[in-house]
Amino acid sequence: MNVKSSDLISLFEKSLQGVKQESFEETGIVITVGDNICHVHGLINAVYGELIEFEGGNSGIIMNLDEESAAVFLLYQNITVEELEVARRTGSVFKAPVGMNLIGRVINALGEPLDALGELKVTEHNAIEAEIPSIIDRSPVDESLETGMIAIDALVPIGKGQRELIIGNRNSGKTSVTLDTIVHQKGRDVICIYVSIGQRQANLARMVRFLEEQGSMEYTVVVSADAGEAVLNQYLAPYVGCTIGEYFMNQGKDVLIVYDDLSNHAIAYREMSLLMRRPPGREAYPGDVFYLHSRLLERAGKLSKGGSMTALPLVQVQSDDITAYIPTNLISITDGQIFLDSHLFNNGIRPAVNAELSVSRVGGAAQTAAIKRMTKALKLELAQYRELLDFSQFGSELDEISQKRLMRGALAVELLKQPEHVTYSFVDQTLMLFLLKENFLDALRTEAVHTFAVQFVSYVKGVYPEIYDGILTTQDVPQEAQERLKAIAKEFSILFQTPRR
Repeated sequence: MNVKSSDLISLFEKSLQGVKQESFEETGIVITVGDNICHVHGLINAVYGELIEFEGGNSGIIMNLDEESAAVFLLYQNITVEELEVARRTGSVFKAPVGMNLIGRVINALGEPLDALGELKVTEHNAIEAEIPSIIDRSPVDESLETGMIAIDALVPIGKGQRELIIGNRNSGKTSVTLDTIVHQKGRDVICIYVSIGQRQANLARMVRFLEEQGSMEYTVVVSADAGEAVLNQYLAPYVGCTIGEYFMNQGKDVLIVYDDLSNHAIAYREMSLLMRRPPGREAYPGDVFYLHSRLLERAGKLSKGGSMTALPLVQVQSDDITAYIPTNLISITDGQIFLDSHLFNNGIRPAVNAELSVSRVGGAAQTAAIKRMTKALKLELAQYRELLDFSQFGSELDEISQKRLMRGALAVELLKQPEHVTYSFVDQTLMLFLLKENFLDALRTEAVHTFAVQFVSYVKGVYPEIYDGILTTQDVPQEAQERLKAIAKEFSILFQTPRR
């Protein structure tokens, strides 16, 4: 019997009707697995950053595309992926949970809770990569974000929407500065996000306990990718934290986000790049490591419609060398840096802010008028003091003017010292700096400076509340108020009992 080919084709078509077919272009086969990375062959239409699902239950993100295969980093370490396992495209990217219910929670980079407080009650998830706000959508940084530390608020002020790098050696007080800044935001309607990258679990637990004791977890979200987790999780953590911060910023709220620290983030990305056989560049980092951080930090800013996100990235250096590859990259991206000097730290000057190497490119625009009036010449006085201090070590006799500058500089350094976890409002700082500006500290012993300043603030607040409240309301100290403060300071100097010079 003769059967036409067209009849066979029609029979095949009828038999395949109603059968759900899966496109072979949407699936692939795992060809190699190792070091939390696998290569998948056959994902023809896959795109960079796409989320891939494996039939064994694991998931991964495409981080590199070659002609023959796609490099997929796995999200879960406890779920094995084997060779010849089927991988499927999802047509989506990795998304992070967002919402008001995240406040007070500790989560990992995958959006899973770490605080034993139950499941996250969030219904919305946003992609971790987003377009940055355009220039038209942004507003100039002109509103102060108080840190509560005189040395920072007076010398290198931070504004809402600014990106200020905190740089220093290991154990120079970088994390303490950021934690004190978070604690100081209590009652100031600022939502804080702390991103821990590559830290020890013990350090994270200690930090979370401290925030809970201070009542700061009520407005804080903690995102953690500790040192024992996969490099992909450490890579994702800052982007997850930034996505959560953007959600609050778009709600019109002010956000403070801390990245602790981006040195570990760059190291994790370097490891990922080497696993993907990308050619290493300077210090073995890949060529796109600058883009790694620029696309993260550019998402911070102040929106013209309301809302802001202030970024405080941390970076660790060795032997005070700020000319290393990652620090110089971050310095060029951010709006200034606060350099914490380990020599100052070891000499008891804390926070150990090096005024010569620290800078805020926003400048006085982020300062209140009251602080600005009191600090016009402070940075110059400190620079002259450092120069004369180095010169005086040679044993040379100094003239009277130089000796006076040395004495003034020593008083300024003593006033800028601050106990750990103690912060001051801008009104307190204004009153303390007023004493230095008007020479009311000149007759005191150096060790009595801080006590005198703190008690003067308490005296003004308790006996002359109208002066204190006036500065708080107007954020300025006009000439009349300064004359009144001079009389109050003279009155307090008589009452203050302390050994004189």
